[in-house]
Amino acid sequence: MSDRRLQTPALIHRSAVATPEEALISTKARMVREQYSSTTQGTSLPRPENQYVYKIGIYGWRKRCLYLFVLLMLIILVVNFALTIWILRVMWFNPEGMGLLRVTKEGLRLEGESEFLFPLYAKEIHSREDSSLLLHSSQNVTVNARNSDGDVTGRLSVGPQMVEAQGQSFEINSNSGKMLFSANEQEVVVGADKLRVTGPEGALFEHSVETPLVKAEAFKDLRLESPTRSLSLDAPKGVHIKALAGNIEATSQMNIMLHTSEGMLILDAETVRLPKLPQGTRGVPGNSQGLYEVCVCPDGKLYLSVAGVGSTCHEYSRVCQ
Repeated sequence: MSDRRLQTPALIHRSAVATPEEALISTKARMVREQYSSTTQGTSLPRPENQYVYKIGIYGWRKRCLYLFVLLMLIILVVNFALTIWILRVMWFNPEGMGLLRVTKEGLRLEGESEFLFPLYAKEIHSREDSSLLLHSSQNVTVNARNSDGDVTGRLSVGPQMVEAQGQSFEINSNSGKMLFSANEQEVVVGADKLRVTGPEGALFEHSVETPLVKAEAFKDLRLESPTRSLSLDAPKGVHIKALAGNIEATSQMNIMLHTSEGMLILDAETVRLPKLPQGTRGVPGNSQGLYEVCVCPDGKLYLSVAGVGSTCHEYSRVCQ
């Protein structure tokens, strides 16, 4: 026993300075001796007091937490798989698209009615050849056009009360490309061959109107009226007023003036009547009472002559020459 105790420090000292390979060999040898001494019968060698037992694996609360985590992951996997199947069934996913939405070479094709909760951006929207395109909204339908900076350059808004278009100009063309209507800040142009106003009150113009022809519908009268101001008809080459199956009537609160700057005024009719001209009475010679006589030249020219007892019109008057 004493020899053994004396050798133990030496072994410890040598193991402290030995190489790792030698330390591993000495450790294995000591373990073999201890096992041998513990299993040998009839020996009185004492066993080491400190014995260490190392358990390999996960035990206790760590093991329970691991099993719980694996179970939770399995439950989440099953729930996700079930939700995926449910979404596929509800959304009608198929190899061609989703539900009524089909993915084709030309783009997306949508059958039936669709509702968009957010803005829709598309290069082109058109309906099928055998049906019309319907845009429906409980409030309004607004179509915006933007430039490269994102600013709105044009807007068309269709609401329950009015249709509003905003832009630099507004233009309507026919199928052949002919301009029918155009409007901008400077002017409004009607390109159609005929503009028809069917309202019972006609058309109201606050300013001047320039047109080559004003014509009423068949069997209806044409009326040009200015209730509180004057009515003026101007043309550089003349104004032609014609009624094929009726009368022409001009009524004014004050004066009616027919004026031509360079030409003549022609009244071409079988009878020209001036029913309300004042007629003088026989009085003192030389007193015309402020009355005048309307005279007609051979070429149709009218002039006034101071009234007298007899006619003061002369066929070869200086006015007629």
